[in-house]
Amino acid sequence: MKFVQSVILALAATASTSAAFAPASTFGVRSAPAFNFELEAKKSISDLSDEELKGKKVLVRCDVNVPLDGKKITDDTRIRSSIPTIEYLKSKGAIVSVCSHLGRPKDGPEDKFSLAPCAERMSELLGQTVTLAPDCIGDEVKKIVDEAKEGDVIMLENTRFYKEETKNEPGFVEKLAAPFDMFVNDAFGTAHRAHASTEGVTKFLQPSVSGFLLAKELEYLDGAVTNGEKPMAAIVGGSKVSTKITVLEALLDKCDKVIIGGGMVFTFLKAKGLGVGTSLVEDDFVETAKEVMAKAEKLGKEIILPTDIIVADAFDKDANTQVVAADAIPDGWMGLDNGPETTKAQKEALSTCKTVIMNGPMGVFEFEKFAAGTFDLVNILADITKDNGAITIIGGGDSVAATEQSGRAGDMSHISTGGGASLELLEGKELPGVIALNDA
Repeated sequence: MKFVQSVILALAATASTSAAFAPASTFGVRSAPAFNFELEAKKSISDLSDEELKGKKVLVRCDVNVPLDGKKITDDTRIRSSIPTIEYLKSKGAIVSVCSHLGRPKDGPEDKFSLAPCAERMSELLGQTVTLAPDCIGDEVKKIVDEAKEGDVIMLENTRFYKEETKNEPGFVEKLAAPFDMFVNDAFGTAHRAHASTEGVTKFLQPSVSGFLLAKELEYLDGAVTNGEKPMAAIVGGSKVSTKITVLEALLDKCDKVIIGGGMVFTFLKAKGLGVGTSLVEDDFVETAKEVMAKAEKLGKEIILPTDIIVADAFDKDANTQVVAADAIPDGWMGLDNGPETTKAQKEALSTCKTVIMNGPMGVFEFEKFAAGTFDLVNILADITKDNGAITIIGGGDSVAATEQSGRAGDMSHISTGGGASLELLEGKELPGVIALNDA
């Protein structure tokens, strides 16, 4: 696939500055999935000639919305994921200006949401100074961009310091686009939003194309659902059926097996007429769970629910626990993780799968007593990737966090940087930040 080849070439050319910081799965140097399909028909930076990039002032929408502890970045994955596109543009002689949001500023600029820590970390990763502009629009920004040299990198201040960003207000969009010649969207995590910096600027900047990260996300996520190699399994976890029902139904149409975990399990168990103690249940979705199970039976698909569960007498990291059968949860106890027999059954079910998509954890993995179900499943996926050549795709914030914590992220085929965007793509929805880009 053309863009994967371009990523590898770009990385080879810039390995001295970036490779030491990047897990293979993040930078896309694992082997590409063996899907027989064409990437969604949108242009990538790899489709542009050297002449179209040299000396051009390029606005790149990245997603550097990283978690912070004060001014300290606690997880720089999203910044590292942006490096290949920036390195590639630099290598072609472009002048790169990165824009992004950070957090949820309520009323104008707030120091705690400044992109200064992100500019500093990006400087370290690139091995050069990334100039932080004091704003994302205005004369001072234009002056900084105009005075920049080929290969320079600038980071604009938080776009959400302006309410007009999320409203996609045309006047603000025009000001944001004004200093630049072209646009690259590499922010999959915000591609499901029609904001000024994701969709609006495409009306003023041409060409407007995808970066390597966005293209890679589309290839793996859209490709897996559309043409993934069979047998295909989906793992859908998390606390609530209500937040996952549309993606669950969409995946049921495509997958041979669906493993359900997390708090949503207990709505399904109640739908089967079982007692669930004080476990989390969405009573309004019990009938929905029944419909999902009936649909699976009609389609000849397998829904895999836990056979044993780790229960606790309180939602607490130090709670008393016991392992019980899924049909024998005691009154006054709540389920917080899969039991060991469930993990064995999941391993058996996944052993023959060629494509697996995971979205959501199996339990409250933040508490050590209830982490085994999630981390053991992550290990299973990592092993079938390495040993069987399966394509494994991890999406959603909690499942990505668990995979990173497990130390096995580098063994997966793809770790998605988008939470809501990955869910909407898996549901089959169109993403405004993608639709607005130039067709190939």
